[in-house]
Amino acid sequence: MLFSNMAPPTYRKNTSTVLRFLTAMLLTCVMNRNYLCYNHPFVSSTISSNSGSPIIPSSLKELRLDGYLSSKNIDHAASDFGNIHHHLPSAVLHPKSVSDISSTIKHIFNMGPASDLTVAARGHAHSLQGQAQAHQGVVINMESLKQEMYFQKGEFPYVDVSAGELWIDILHASLKHGLAPKSWTDYLHLTVGGTLSNAGISGQAFRHGPQINNVYQLEVVTGRGELITCSESRNADLFYGVLGGLGQFGIITKARIALEPAPLMVKWIRVLYSDFSIFIRDQERLISSEDTFDYLEGFVIINRTGLLNNWRSSFNPKDPVHASQFNSDGKTLFCLEIAKYFNPDETDEVNQKIDRLLSELSYIQSTLFLTEVSYVEFLDRVHTSELKLREKGLWDVPHPWLNLLIPKSRIQEFAEVVFGKILTDSSTGPILIYPVNKTKWNNRTSLVTPDEDVFYQVALLSSAIPSSTGKDGLAQILNQNQRILDFCEIAHLGVKQYLPHYTTQEAWRTHFGHQWDVFVGRKSQYDPSAILAPGQRIFQRARAFS
Repeated sequence: MLFSNMAPPTYRKNTSTVLRFLTAMLLTCVMNRNYLCYNHPFVSSTISSNSGSPIIPSSLKELRLDGYLSSKNIDHAASDFGNIHHHLPSAVLHPKSVSDISSTIKHIFNMGPASDLTVAARGHAHSLQGQAQAHQGVVINMESLKQEMYFQKGEFPYVDVSAGELWIDILHASLKHGLAPKSWTDYLHLTVGGTLSNAGISGQAFRHGPQINNVYQLEVVTGRGELITCSESRNADLFYGVLGGLGQFGIITKARIALEPAPLMVKWIRVLYSDFSIFIRDQERLISSEDTFDYLEGFVIINRTGLLNNWRSSFNPKDPVHASQFNSDGKTLFCLEIAKYFNPDETDEVNQKIDRLLSELSYIQSTLFLTEVSYVEFLDRVHTSELKLREKGLWDVPHPWLNLLIPKSRIQEFAEVVFGKILTDSSTGPILIYPVNKTKWNNRTSLVTPDEDVFYQVALLSSAIPSSTGKDGLAQILNQNQRILDFCEIAHLGVKQYLPHYTTQEAWRTHFGHQWDVFVGRKSQYDPSAILAPGQRIFQRARAFS
């Protein structure tokens, strides 16, 4: 059946319009023939992980694997960092080789329409909305797939790594060769395959682009079970489709990551602004210059008592007397966090450069705080916070995060409403805001960004208290997130979600915009039975989530 809301073009004499219509019809027929359901919304209700002990489907028991399938103690596969959705799989695959992954998917694919089984690749479980879960399907524990890292030095150094490798382990291994990846996420205890399936964004993105822009080659198992090596010059359609493709076209099993010479030390700086327009002006000035900092992120801080006193545990004030007199109570402030990488023999030169760059900025002078740390300590800074939160029992809680990409031309309007009216404080978690240059991003990947050369990453990284019914409760935070999304839609800000989550295909179609037909075409080619990544809720097998 075709789209229920699709009507033939009214101006049939326009050949190009007719061709576009026929192409859309053909894609629809292909996709529906292969059990991708377009005409109903996806079920978004949480399925309890206490629904009984699952049994491995008999259809999978004939598989011969180096690793093993297990249906015991699999509650961990029904949860993630978001800790909001819980969908219990039938089994977890612990692969010992890429062949285990390929054989499992190929077996399910060959079962054809009679099977409802789906497959989700799971890394370090940092998805937020159940994206790495597969209700009554098979979850692949990618961390079981261990392969030795291979380093190539020279003019264009790189490292070949398993997709189940943690970025923190890649960092430590690379530093032994005096090298390191160019682009990072703020949290390094994530697996390679997961970040490359989204984008991988942090404060280096304005210089190097996201992590998906710093990959030379991938090894991918498609939804047909085929193992394919791809790059920008070999199977390029799959290569660019998988990068930022939300796991829809294949499971990444190996990646070739670009490296650069690694610095040893970092000058780490924080300053405050009270005027948002000046704050974003300085950020945009810094990212537009070649001679600038190596890392840049911003934070929104609303009604935080004793803010600068909290900084003193890790940072030193440039002017201790005036810093002690600064009062943050009841204010909305904007923090610029910047860093310059260097080696010890460059200290004097780097200090002079930092002084010059800071002299061009219009921050509140008394709020300049600085520290000097190792490169590893800086990059792994969030893990330090994680350990403290774990001690207090505040890590394994719901994380109703909202990540948005906002066009530069609308960021002021967004800030006035969201930071001025919707959000009353920032006590439930950090609020990140920083710009990136689209010229540093490859527009051939599946990642969707706003249609402007500069856009802002805004991340509301809330943590909810499970027993709370107040402002720090899950229901209140989710309601607040929805108010923000509703405002963006009503005001037509041109916002795109990062780590997107939608419950209807019409919403997904709107998200992808003009890239939708390409996305659907790739799905039809590489995962025609809609086996992969059901937790994204973009495409469904015939009776999935029924």
